[in-house]
Amino acid sequence: MELKDIMAISGKPGLYKFISQGRNAMIVENLESKLRTSAFATDKISALEDIAIFTTSEASQEEALKDVFKQIYELEKGKETISHKSSADELKAYFEKILPEYDRDRVYISDIKKLIQWYNILCRLEMLDFSEAEPEEKEAGLTGKEGGESKNAKSGEIPEVGKTESKAGAKVGKQGIKAGAKTGKAVIKAGAKAGKAVTKAKTTAAKKNQAK
Repeated sequence: MELKDIMAISGKPGLYKFISQGRNAMIVENLESKLRTSAFATDKISALEDIAIFTTSEASQEEALKDVFKQIYELEKGKETISHKSSADELKAYFEKILPEYDRDRVYISDIKKLIQWYNILCRLEMLDFSEAEPEEKEAGLTGKEGGESKNAKSGEIPEVGKTESKAGAKVGKQGIKAGAKTGKAVIKAGAKAGKAVTKAKTTAAKKNQAK
């Protein structure tokens, strides 16, 4: 599940996923307890993908939540981190290791607690995935049969496409020769029959003349 499918609802503990759209509210399910509840338009609902942390960096004034989760994940080697119930000093010291340039004036301890709690929930449920998406298949025409080059082409053998065409041509050729042979035999046979008919007619005429 991606972060865009996971949401936090103000005033409700934990994290939720969307289930369905009701008449006046959205039905959501708590990731841990599996209990379903209604989220109304008046509730403040945030998809985790849309959340970012304020920073003092000149390059970027905010850090995406997913990137912060990734840094915690790498630091903890894929395991859970400190409890969100730790003291304020412990949480601040820990967060400084994760994101040294976070804006201390705009990021409150309550924000750090939420972030740590969310990370631990997702880690516990094995819902954190930072693997890169697999690249799409190579475009046709570059490699493989679609590109007109088979694996055997390098060794000098005829590509599969060429073999198919050769077989098809040979088959058509054989059929043509066979058809031609049949036609030739039919012509010879017809000629022979015609010759026999003519000879028979001449013989009959000769016999009649002799009888006269």
